Amino acid sequence: MTATAQTLVEIRDAIAAGEITSTNICSEYLERIAAVDGSLNAFNNVTHEQALERAAAVDRSRTAGDPRPLLGVPIAIKDNLCTRGVPTTASSRILENFVPPYDATAVSRLEAAGAIVLGKTNCDEFGMGSSNENSAFGPVKNPWNLTRSPGGSSGGSAAAVSARLVPGALGSDTGGSIRQPAALCGVVGLKPTYGRVSRYGLLAFASSLDQVGPLTLTVRDAALLLEVIAGPDPRDATTAPQQVPHYTENLDADLRGVRLGVPSALLDSGIDPEVSQAFSAAVEVFQSTGATVSDITLPHAQYAIPVYYLLATAEASSNLARYDGVRYTHRAELDPTSTTLRAMYDQTRSEGFGEEVKRRIMLGTYALSAGYYDAYYLKAQQVRTLILRDYEQAFDSVDAVIMPTSPVPAFTLGEKIKDPLQMYLLDIFTVSANLAGLPAISVPAGFTQERLPVGVQLVGRAFDEGGLLKIARAYERNNGWWKETPNI
Repeated sequence: MTATAQTLVEIRDAIAAGEITSTNICSEYLERIAAVDGSLNAFNNVTHEQALERAAAVDRSRTAGDPRPLLGVPIAIKDNLCTRGVPTTASSRILENFVPPYDATAVSRLEAAGAIVLGKTNCDEFGMGSSNENSAFGPVKNPWNLTRSPGGSSGGSAAAVSARLVPGALGSDTGGSIRQPAALCGVVGLKPTYGRVSRYGLLAFASSLDQVGPLTLTVRDAALLLEVIAGPDPRDATTAPQQVPHYTENLDADLRGVRLGVPSALLDSGIDPEVSQAFSAAVEVFQSTGATVSDITLPHAQYAIPVYYLLATAEASSNLARYDGVRYTHRAELDPTSTTLRAMYDQTRSEGFGEEVKRRIMLGTYALSAGYYDAYYLKAQQVRTLILRDYEQAFDSVDAVIMPTSPVPAFTLGEKIKDPLQMYLLDIFTVSANLAGLPAISVPAGFTQERLPVGVQLVGRAFDEGGLLKIARAYERNNGWWKETPNI
């Protein structure tokens, strides 16, 4: 078995045992990126020289008995997380030449644990999208079928892990942007509880919804990455003070006594038949491993899409106002007759932002405007509270909620991009976890007849990532979906 066929934990253990060097493993992945990424477009930037320099330093350190938990392991970072000295663009022209002077906390914690960053992955511009077609640097292709979308917005990270260009990657999830591409690419994607992982250095889309999390081949790999990046951060006031459990311990517990709830009313329509079939099969596996499954109600989940697209766009309108061409972003070259500051703002933002970002800024600005704030934004916040209460009530009788991750498998590139509403509806099963601030994980659940991956999603109590990981791991142990590899 080649190194690039191994899991993150297997690579970590092999390096620690001296069976392979970090230089060799990183070189192998970099060679595969060079050979394959021309077809995928998963990377915006590959840090070839820096990676090999760090790998060589790690190899010297390892011989001295370095105990760090990710020593020498290659990793990729979504291109909306700041990386010191490496361009961070959020896949937007407005940040095309931005090189941060600091690292995001999640990145610095990975590197402190010994990880080697191989590059920055492509994404929907500023995390706004479900297909990874809204990137200024071109769409990412799904490694299972190059005519299909990998999902978004963390499509580059998901595709890179699925195609074995890296054993693990970081993404961000505002309304499903880790979990949906994980499902469409056949990998594991975990959105932690809001406040579990620092958002410092994450280019903000919607500050009350954004969360950083891992994409990996296995649940154990995801547990390890979360263990490293999680925890309080004095530079992010929204991080919670809770100590970080050892997620990788006791992962292989059985599911006897575990209670799962299915929101059946939410699954009544709009789901692809093969996704529905895979979900039913997954439920049977959970039951066979000892879990009890019952129907639950989430009565306000039907409003999650409009609530999300009111709140997220409103926050985007506010957050993206900082990109004005004055301080550090792209600045338009004006006609000599256009000398006003307003003209510079207008042209800079028109040139720098893509269509979807402009659409969401306009929607959010409208929702926040005088006369509409109470009718739209405030009402959406009230319904958001009701969605959280629905989950809290459900958790009185179940330990986790189970549903499909995406209502459809990977769709053809270009199929939905001209219909924003159709695209937004793809988030129906994911956005409620973000609105409620709850942890959620997507794990591979099989394939369609066209060999397109399908994912199943688990949503848990706040700060119970450990419980979610154990449930997901029990399901994973009873199938070999993660071992399947795309033919690329």
